[in-house]
Amino acid sequence: MSKAVGIDLGTTYSLIATMQGSEPVIIPVAEGGRHLPSAVALTKGGERVVGDLAKRQAVLNHENTVHGIKRLMGCRYSEKTVDTDVKRLLYNVVEGDEDNIKVIMGGRSYAPQEISAMILRRLRMDAEAYLGERVTDAVITVPAYFNDSQRQATKDAGTIAGFNVLRICSEPTAAALAYGLHKEEGRVIAVYDLGGGTFDLCILEAGGGSFRVKATNGDTHLGGSDFDDRIVKWMCDAFQKESGVDLRQDKMALQRVRDAAEKAKHELSSLEETEVNLPYIISDNSGPKHLVMPVAREQIERLVADLITETLNCCQRALVDARLRPEQVDEVLLVGGCTRMPKVQEEVRKFFGSEPRRGIDPDEAVALGAAIYAGMLSGEVTDIALMDVTPLTLGVRTVGNVATPIIPRSTVIPTSQSRSFSTATDMQRSIEILVYQGESKIFDANRLLGCFNLNNLPPEPAGSVKVEVNFAIDENGILNVSAINKNTGTAREITIKASSGLEEATLIRMAQDLESRENAYAVLRQADKLLKAFEERASTGLGEKLEQQTLVLKEAMQGEDINAIWTGLHDLAETAAKIEPLVEKNSNGNGNKKANGKLSG
Repeated sequence: MSKAVGIDLGTTYSLIATMQGSEPVIIPVAEGGRHLPSAVALTKGGERVVGDLAKRQAVLNHENTVHGIKRLMGCRYSEKTVDTDVKRLLYNVVEGDEDNIKVIMGGRSYAPQEISAMILRRLRMDAEAYLGERVTDAVITVPAYFNDSQRQATKDAGTIAGFNVLRICSEPTAAALAYGLHKEEGRVIAVYDLGGGTFDLCILEAGGGSFRVKATNGDTHLGGSDFDDRIVKWMCDAFQKESGVDLRQDKMALQRVRDAAEKAKHELSSLEETEVNLPYIISDNSGPKHLVMPVAREQIERLVADLITETLNCCQRALVDARLRPEQVDEVLLVGGCTRMPKVQEEVRKFFGSEPRRGIDPDEAVALGAAIYAGMLSGEVTDIALMDVTPLTLGVRTVGNVATPIIPRSTVIPTSQSRSFSTATDMQRSIEILVYQGESKIFDANRLLGCFNLNNLPPEPAGSVKVEVNFAIDENGILNVSAINKNTGTAREITIKASSGLEEATLIRMAQDLESRENAYAVLRQADKLLKAFEERASTGLGEKLEQQTLVLKEAMQGEDINAIWTGLHDLAETAAKIEPLVEKNSNGNGNKKANGKLSG
């Protein structure tokens, strides 16, 4: 069995961890750090890069750089938050139909799941290099308030990246595992998780080696990037007032401002004031202009005050669902990079009336907990049990486009609940059962999960035919819905499988495409090195062959034919294998000559 890992697939940074002995550890990435920037880019030379390399070239190559993709996972293009995220992240988006989001990079369109899969595959490769063995089994975390489509999209990304996704785990629950609070009897814990793109508040009850999630609440479009937005707007407004130039009209300048805003936010977690200094930010008819301005912590706190307040509103809603008061919470954990802000810590302290706990790096707690969960599922860890809840209400549509709940949010799963209904019109011969997920009382404002018909009802007056609808959710979150005509016993049922909008065949194709291109990039890098070092290319003819096959493979990678890519990289790798011994021979021969020359001297 392969080593199981835990992955925090974050908006800004992603991490991977595993169990070593009885302790979870963060696996370092190839660059030597512990955090991988969640960024993907195509370089000017056409090579795909992930992490630090992608983040560093974002300013000069923003049109081919994608970051913050987590906030688009499992979303529909028609959702109001999507347009805001797209503008913030400087993406080009293909509308398609209302359910599809596509991001343009290097002239090709990608689903958000594909972009996330590139990040996950990079983490997998780093883990395999570090551990010296194949890695396939993984637990991947998501915000507790992610809906079914967002969770499934994350799972699909893991599948495309070549993982066997053991479980999708909520980030706050993973963080609580990392703190080891399951060992403390009868404790009520609040996990305040404010990351780069999302916010969660999760109330858990710990004791006897188990966790029971009592309630969750949050906002999947509220996080550090929204804090950055406020700073960016303030800086751009100030610059425009002084110079008359709106930096938001220049994507390169705007990316520099965004990077500076993020850096200033980080610095102000420990400093009272810092300075933003961006020389030559833009030029106009009067010449180059520079952005230089002091930024005080107090100013930033005023800019983001309402966002912090909204996180506390989520806290209040979770407490109401858990039927608790703030003072009944025994422990508050701070998770996510934004909890380093002194103002966030202060407001959380005021709200709960106690000092939050910060014993683990807030950026690493989720990945460490995910590794523990992976250890549980793989048999390495045996003394912990988890009981999760459904994050959003589930129900059906009734007369008047009303959303009628059957399983309220924060219900512990597995569970089974029923509700009785009757026909709405005289002589009604069928009932359409439309299943939704969401909190709005208006059906159309929620997310449709599935539908089916209960037919052949007896022609009776309105209200005479009784129908019982049953919702059953298993431990994996799979929802089964059944409806039975109580007058006749006729029944229908449907299994609601979360959909991210991708069919099974599409997932397979995306996985094959990702693998073929990753292998192709590796072979092209090898061929480029060999061409530079191969001194006998003209006499053997192998050099020209390698150059020609390189062009063929690059051309294949411009298209969508996976077979053409595999054929091209196979041919190129075969020729490279013939050249490699000749290069090594020349290198060794030159090396010996140099060594002998030194000795004879």
